[in-house]
Amino acid sequence: MYFNEHNPPHFHARYNKYQAGISIENMGIVEGKLPPKVLSLVVEWGMEHKNELLENWERLQTTGQYQKVKPLV
Repeated sequence: MYFNEHNPPHFHARYNKYQAGISIENMGIVEGKLPPKVLSLVVEWGMEHKNELLENWERLQTTGQYQKVKPLV
């Protein structure tokens, strides 16, 4: 996530030469591309951390600050 991002609420995922914006609401790709296997891992992680991601989205939009979310390893 970046400060002053555009809607819909989303986060960014990168894998090798691929990158995508992922909707927090429905975990669908809003921009970019990821390999299917990677996308399924990112979606699983996103579902586990959905509340944290939404809280970070709101916090970034209002204060420019965020809390780290445990990364996908």
